[in-house]
Amino acid sequence: MTTARLHDDAALDLTILGDGPAILLPVSTRVPDGEAAEQMRAWGADPALGRTLATALADAGLRVVAADYEGHLAAHPQHHTLTAAQVAQGLLTIADAAGAERFAYYGYSWLALAGLQLAIRTDRLTALAMGGFPPLGGPYEPMLTVTEATYRMALANRDDPPAPAADVQPGDWDATEVTLSPEQAGQYLTLYESLRGFDELAALDQVVVPRLAFAGENDNIQYGERWGNAYVGLADGLKQHRDELAARGWTVELVPGADHIAAMQARTVLPILVPWLTAHLARPAQE
Repeated sequence: MTTARLHDDAALDLTILGDGPAILLPVSTRVPDGEAAEQMRAWGADPALGRTLATALADAGLRVVAADYEGHLAAHPQHHTLTAAQVAQGLLTIADAAGAERFAYYGYSWLALAGLQLAIRTDRLTALAMGGFPPLGGPYEPMLTVTEATYRMALANRDDPPAPAADVQPGDWDATEVTLSPEQAGQYLTLYESLRGFDELAALDQVVVPRLAFAGENDNIQYGERWGNAYVGLADGLKQHRDELAARGWTVELVPGADHIAAMQARTVLPILVPWLTAHLARPAQE
């Protein structure tokens, strides 16, 4: 088993599949079962998503480097050190461990944000694909509001754990209890604090590899009072800046009728991602 050691010196196992141009996927290829899997299904998620993506991309002729980066952070929280720069360095460390000098990257949601931060800090990328987080018009301030609220609730719940909520409907954030530890929640607060004032336009000027952004057309979330009434407009960013992104060389896709969970499913992602990667990794990157 190939492993990477991040700056906290904790080991992170890698799964390497296929042969061809390398692509880094920060996903788990382990398929959970039992209660964990049932909770994921209840919210519309697919427990086998990471494995399905990795296998399909390997079958498409790519060398897939997969690592459960999010799971690693849950097990080894980087409370005070998970800055945007540290995330990018962690992803480079994973690529190094796999022997991938040049590689493409695909991430979804905050891991798409991580890919953009990686792209502006290295010349090793061959392509960047971002799902569920726009490269322009990103909801950085609303996400900071949400993570601040999450951290406050995690602190409160550590000393006074809430009773399990009964019959919480998927997507009902007002009824959802925070079960993260303060350290787990605090690392994401550190991340979004490090992105205060992030200059998106300057970043876009730095990213010249082939680049793709997609989201579900309904991927916007209105949080309630517990979460600071934050409005996280992920689809809005792509809708509002679609023409400008296209003019800057981005391929932009909005998935009809899909929300955040629906647009991350393999049946949605692969028909977008595989042809795009195949087309762009078959030839040298173009500016």
